[in-house]
Amino acid sequence: MTKEIKTAILNHSEINQKISRMAWQILENNHDAETILVIGVEKKGTIVSQLIVDTLKGICDIPIHIGKVWVDKENPTLEGIKLDCEESAENCNVVLVDDVLNSGKTLMYATLPILAQNPARLQTAILANRDHTSFPIKADFVGISLATTLQEHIHFLRKEDGQMEVYLT
Repeated sequence: MTKEIKTAILNHSEINQKISRMAWQILENNHDAETILVIGVEKKGTIVSQLIVDTLKGICDIPIHIGKVWVDKENPTLEGIKLDCEESAENCNVVLVDDVLNSGKTLMYATLPILAQNPARLQTAILANRDHTSFPIKADFVGISLATTLQEHIHFLRKEDGQMEVYLT
């Protein structure tokens, strides 16, 4: 059995810097919005979305709301997609957030219930982008972009003590 080799990409401090920069970019692109709704893809995307929301609430006066969307990443059409938001996406500027963008399939399916609510604008924010999308989706706000092989995987981890890391295997 071979031991999995982990290569550190981002440490806790670097992740916080990326989140801060992404929040400022989101504000810059949505400065005229009446409301910003940040929706995280459950489970790890909701961690990143909460960090972005916390930062946004500290740097702007625009009402910021949060939500989450559940997508079965293996078979999204069978299990269904569930959207849970404290505010409707109708006429809102929406930012859909996930931890890692691989093929784009999860984000593509996650947009379906959001689009059904007729948002004013829909953007995506990704902590780590692999640039291997198979679906027509792109990241509008990116923490880090990495050129990886198809055999390599990027992981986002938040430990019990709150420390975060992004690593490559």
